Amino acid sequence: MKQAILTTAIVGTLVAGLAYAANSALSMPDVYISYSTGECVKVVNYTDEQFTCANYPSKFNHVWAE
Repeated sequence: MKQAILTTAIVGTLVAGLAYAANSALSMPDVYISYSTGECVKVVNYTDEQFTCANYPSKFNHVWAE
């Protein structure tokens, strides 16, 4: 019985951690950066928090653009 409770707690913690990681990855904005100039072209936001080329976050999905 104790082993079943422990196993359930461990599996629950792993599932919660995976859900948190997936949510964090999916909420990061896409920052399009020009391949030729190396400057930001546009930012696609997936949450209510709005980022622009002037203030994009430290963590983002880097997308190359022409």
